[in-house]
Amino acid sequence: MSILKKIDERFGDHTLWQFVKFNLVSMSISLLQLVLANLLPLLFDGVTAKLPPLLRPVFRPETLFEGASPYVVDSVVTWGYVLPFFLSNFIANIYGYFINMKTTFRGKGSRWSLTAYLVILTGLILFSTWLQGWITARLTGTNLAWLARTLAASAAGLVQVAVLFPLEKYVLFRKE
Repeated sequence: MSILKKIDERFGDHTLWQFVKFNLVSMSISLLQLVLANLLPLLFDGVTAKLPPLLRPVFRPETLFEGASPYVVDSVVTWGYVLPFFLSNFIANIYGYFINMKTTFRGKGSRWSLTAYLVILTGLILFSTWLQGWITARLTGTNLAWLARTLAASAAGLVQVAVLFPLEKYVLFRKE
C-alpha cells in the first residue's frame, strides 16, 4: 500500500491533510492549465471578433497593452486574446471540481453545488483572465516575455486556490 494511501486512511477528513491533497490536485490542475494556456493561443490568435460591450470595461487595451497589439481591433480587445486564458482556466477547474469532490473531500456533488461552483468559477475566471492578461502584457516587453503566460497563469492559480479551497471544503462538499 502506498504511503499516500496510508496517510489518507488515517487523516482523510482532517483539514490540513485535505489542504495538502487539494494542493496536490491543484498541481495537476495547474499543469493542465499551463499546457492549455500555451497551446490555445495557437488556435485563437487569429480570432479578431471584438469583446461584447459588457466585457470591454474589464479588458481595456490601454490597461493590457503598451502600444499597438494584434489583439486590439478598433480600440477593443478581441476574443483571440481572452479565450485562451478563459478556456484554459475553465477546463482545468472543471476537471479540478470533480477530482476534488471524489478524492480530496470525498463528497457528493449536487446540481446546486455544481451550479454554485460554475457561477462563482465564472466570476473568478473573469478576474483571473483579466489578471493573466494584465501580467502577460506587463511582461511582454521584458526579459521574461518567454515566461509571461506561464507566470500569469501561475498567479491566477494562486488566487483561485485561496478562493476555491474554502468554497469546496466548507460549502460545496461539506460533511453534514
